[in-house]
Amino acid sequence: MKQVNLGSQGLRVPAIGLGCMGMSDFYGSSSEAQNLCVLDRAVEIGCTFWDTSDIYGPFTNEILLSKALKGRRDRITLATKFGVCRGEDGSWQGIKGSAAYVKACCEASLKRLGTDYIDLYYQHRVDPNTPIEETVGAMTELVTAGKVRYIGLSEADPGTIARAHEAHPISALQTEYSLWSRDVEAEILPTIRRLNIGFVAYSPLGRGFLSGAIRSRSDLEPGDWRLENPRFTEEAIARNGRLANGVAEVAKEIDATPAQVALAWVLSRDVPRAAIPGTRRIERLEENWASQDIPLQPEHLDRLESLINQGVAGNRY
Repeated sequence: MKQVNLGSQGLRVPAIGLGCMGMSDFYGSSSEAQNLCVLDRAVEIGCTFWDTSDIYGPFTNEILLSKALKGRRDRITLATKFGVCRGEDGSWQGIKGSAAYVKACCEASLKRLGTDYIDLYYQHRVDPNTPIEETVGAMTELVTAGKVRYIGLSEADPGTIARAHEAHPISALQTEYSLWSRDVEAEILPTIRRLNIGFVAYSPLGRGFLSGAIRSRSDLEPGDWRLENPRFTEEAIARNGRLANGVAEVAKEIDATPAQVALAWVLSRDVPRAAIPGTRRIERLEENWASQDIPLQPEHLDRLESLINQGVAGNRY
C-alpha cells in the first residue's frame, strides 16, 4: 500500500481512497447493505481514506458512513465537507461560508457521523459573499477545539488558496482531475506545490467514462446526474470515445484494466496526491486499489498525452 503525505501538516493517507458520494446520491439507486459490504472490504484491504459531504443524500451519506465506522473509527481517515447548502427535500439553497454556518455544519456532521472528530474538513465550495479569512478562522477554531484535525478546500482558485493558507495551513485541496479534466495544471497545481499543500483528485475516472463502461446514454440509469452533464450527450460520448479507446489499448498492452490505467496516470503526476474514485461494487473497489501497482512507462504516458491533446467534447459541468 502506498501512502502519501498531504501537505506539510502531517496528514498521511493511502494513495487510493474511496469517494462515497455515489453510495447515496447522483448516480441512481443503491443498496445500503451492498455499500456497507464495500466499506467493510475497503477496511480489509487498507483503503481507509473515506470522503463524504453533508450534501450527499442530502445528509444520508454521513449516516451511512457512521454505521461502517463503528468499532474502527481509529483506522479510518475521514473527510467530510460543508459549504453547499441543501434542504431536507434535496433542494439547492446556495453556498455559505459564514463562521456561524461553519460551526453549525460541523456539529451536525459530527452527530450524523457518530464521531467526536473529523480528520479532514473541507469547504466544499468557496462562498463569494464571505471573506475566506472568516471561513478559515472558524475552521481554525474547530481545530483548536479538537473537533477537526486538518482543514482543506475544494474547487478554490489560486488567490483564495493563498489567502486561506495564510490564515491557517491548508492540508489539502480537492478538485476534479483526470485524463479528461486537467484544468488544474495551469495555475492550481503550481500554487499548491509552492505552498506545500496536498492534492486530492475527485472523479479520477472521468465520472466513469474512462473505465470504458459508458458507451451511450442508455448505459446510465434514470436519475443519474450524468444525463444532464455536457460530456454525456450522445454526441459528446461518441467524440470522447476516442479517448476511452486509447486508454483501453494501453490497458490491454500492460494487462491492466482501463480504470487502472486512468488511476495510474493520476498517481503519476508530480504533486503530493491521493485519488478518491467512487464505487458501489467490491470488485471495482479491488480493481481501483490495485492501480497503485500499475507501471506506466514513458511511452504510455506520451500516448495518453497525445490523446488528450486532441481535445475533449463538452464542459465538465
